[in-house]
Amino acid sequence: MTAARHRFVFRSVWRLSAPPEAVYEVLERAGEYPRWWPQVREVRALEESSGSARIRSVLPLDLRITGRAARRDPAAGVLEMEITGDMEGWARWTVTGDGAGDGRGAVAVYEQRVVVRRALLRRLALPARPLFRANHAAMMRAGRRGLERWLARGLDDD
Repeated sequence: MTAARHRFVFRSVWRLSAPPEAVYEVLERAGEYPRWWPQVREVRALEESSGSARIRSVLPLDLRITGRAARRDPAAGVLEMEITGDMEGWARWTVTGDGAGDGRGAVAVYEQRVVVRRALLRRLALPARPLFRANHAAMMRAGRRGLERWLARGLDDD
């Protein structure tokens, strides 16, 4: 039971009005996330395929993680990283066309499986689980809106 109480699984689906290639291109540049995703407060490159981030959504709690690229497959639209720090596990983006066949829309699916490691998060994992899930959902909604604006700005420049 102890491991299960500290485990979180998240899945978000973003429908975006931009070509899948453009969406993938923005998502693979994690260092730029703070420019369009307000809750991603800071990203620092550590090596070519790894970096650290500070994330904060609605709750007054900064999460500090280190991510290392595990899979980068533009043809399949997959970006996956291993996560360590306040949480340990993995996160993955899968970007596809929206099915309309015109190439102008994309679906970005974000999946994350983590175990909280920070002592405070472990103590609160069970009683605050609904708050953590709501906090994550708020962050993802803001991220989708920010990405949509960022993509529209970039596409308007073409």
